[in-house]
Amino acid sequence: MKVAIVCDWLMGTGGAERVVLELHKLYPDAPIYTSQYDSNPANWYDGEWFSKADIRTGWLQKLPKSLRKFLPALRAWYFSHLDLSDYDLVISSSGAEAKGIKTSHPTIHVNYCHAPTHYYWSRYAEYLQQPGFGILDPLARLGLKFLAGPLRHWDYKAAQRPDYIIANSEHTKGEIKRYYGRDAVVIHPPVDIERFAEAAEETRHGFIAAGRQTPYKRIDLAVSACSKLNLPLVVIGNGPDHSRLEKIAGKSVTFLQDKNDEEVAHYFKTSQAFIFPGIDDFGIVAVEALAAGTPVIAYKAGGALDYVNPKTGLFFEEQTSKSLEKALQKFKPENFNSSTIAKSAANFNSEKFRSSILNFIKKLQSPPAKRS
Repeated sequence: MKVAIVCDWLMGTGGAERVVLELHKLYPDAPIYTSQYDSNPANWYDGEWFSKADIRTGWLQKLPKSLRKFLPALRAWYFSHLDLSDYDLVISSSGAEAKGIKTSHPTIHVNYCHAPTHYYWSRYAEYLQQPGFGILDPLARLGLKFLAGPLRHWDYKAAQRPDYIIANSEHTKGEIKRYYGRDAVVIHPPVDIERFAEAAEETRHGFIAAGRQTPYKRIDLAVSACSKLNLPLVVIGNGPDHSRLEKIAGKSVTFLQDKNDEEVAHYFKTSQAFIFPGIDDFGIVAVEALAAGTPVIAYKAGGALDYVNPKTGLFFEEQTSKSLEKALQKFKPENFNSSTIAKSAANFNSEKFRSSILNFIKKLQSPPAKRS
């Protein structure tokens, strides 16, 4: 088959980039079409992620990468005019505009959907309140208010273009049905569990939270609850919510930034539990905690429903500090087995992802009638 891979952008080492990397391993000769690519090796774990890949960018590549957040309308135009009908199979990995590329019969277009585009749908109100542009927030709010209507319409139409959709979790599957009216199958994203499994076993103490510190991650609930109960909490990461989190933190909370992979693995392996208080489409960081043998205390919603169970952690029912406090008081480390938890994370490794994708594609005979 003549195969092409498409993604929104390649700018770092997040979960979306890892999906593209695993697709590239499956189809190493397939060109990767994207809006912007940061080829600086310093921004990739080992500098080798896409060093031998055929990465194809268009005119958006000439714009400064710092403008990426400002470009949804331009990306929509770019991808909607990108015709890949010469390929037998096109796989788009997208949580934004890349799913809108053009194909025609008999090309099969499979979209791996990370989420219906957040800033048009489930998190529109959050982006409107806190766009994340600093002093340019007023301009960003104005642009979002002006463009959200027509771009939401475009996004819905773009979501009708793929012949098949794969969701990264049951939660995302439901969101795809809700916002796009499309059915999807679930294939969980690849998680680099090996680097956490290799961390040395040590004595466990206290709790940990990690990830980009944005309001929707609700790390403030972990900080507030542990401060109230005077429980030791390590918070790893940075982001626009960092200053606010420091202000509400008690003496039992420690903030750490700029930790490398080995250091993060150490903290995961030495914590009694990982606190996951947000609603995430999947939640790779929580599965990384499982890989370290660490139980997860999660809000009962989102991707966490796919991997948190009585053997791997526990839920709190309401997204409030008080509800989390009750869960922390209920939590007993001796009720969990680190080896059992770590084994559960094997269901989300890279090999499992690649095998599931291949099996899905092998079952595809021919595309249905193209949607408008």
